[in-house]
Amino acid sequence: MNNNVSTTTSASGIGVSSQVRDLSIMAMFTAIVLIMAFTPFGIIDLPLIKATILHVPVIIGAIVLGPKKGAFLGFLFGATSLFKNIMTPSILSFAFTPTVPVPGLSHGSPWALFICFVPRMLVGVTPFLLYMAVKKVLPKMNDAVRFVLLAACGALGALTNTSLVMGSIFVIFKNAYATANGIPVDKVLGVILGIVFTNGVPEMLVAAVIVPVIVTALIKARIVTK
Repeated sequence: MNNNVSTTTSASGIGVSSQVRDLSIMAMFTAIVLIMAFTPFGIIDLPLIKATILHVPVIIGAIVLGPKKGAFLGFLFGATSLFKNIMTPSILSFAFTPTVPVPGLSHGSPWALFICFVPRMLVGVTPFLLYMAVKKVLPKMNDAVRFVLLAACGALGALTNTSLVMGSIFVIFKNAYATANGIPVDKVLGVILGIVFTNGVPEMLVAAVIVPVIVTALIKARIVTK
C-alpha cells in the first residue's frame, strides 16, 4: 500500500512539474512574440508587405509544446498583425484588417480576418505534424538527423505562413491588390510569386537556421525532452 501511494505521489509530482514547465515555456514564448511584434525585429515594414520573423517562436513553440499551444501562439501572431495593420496601415492592410477599406469599395472585408489569423495559426500546427510524423518513422534518430528535421520544420512553418497568406490574397483580393498597386489584374500572380520568392525564401532560411539551434539547445539543457 505504501509503495502504491509513493508511486502515485511521485507520478502526480512529475505531472505538476511538467505542467509548470510547459506553462513557463508558454509564457516565455508569448512574451517573445509580443516583444518581437512591437519592435523592428519582428515585423519589418516594406513597400508592398510587412515581412516578418514572428513565425520563428511560433514554430519552436509548436514543436516543443504541441499543436494546441502552437496554434495559440499563431493566433497571438495574427492578433499583433491585426493591431499593427490597424494602427500603422500599409498599402496591403486591407487584406489583414476589415477596418481598412478594400480598394474600389467603401468598406473592409471580413475575409481579412481569415488571412490575418488562419495561416498564422497553422504555422503553429504544420511543423509539429511534420516532426511527429518523422519521429514515428525514425523513433531513434540521432542528433544530426534531428537537427535536419528541425530545420525542415522551420522551413515548413515559414512556407505555411507565406504561401497561405499570399495565396489567400491572390484568391480573395486579386482585383483589389491590382488596384492598390496600380498593376493589371493579369500581372498580380507574377507580383505575388515575386514577393513569395524575395520575402518567403529568406524567411524560410532564417527559420531553418534558428529553429534547430534553439530546439537543440533546449533539449540539451533538458528543458524539453522531444
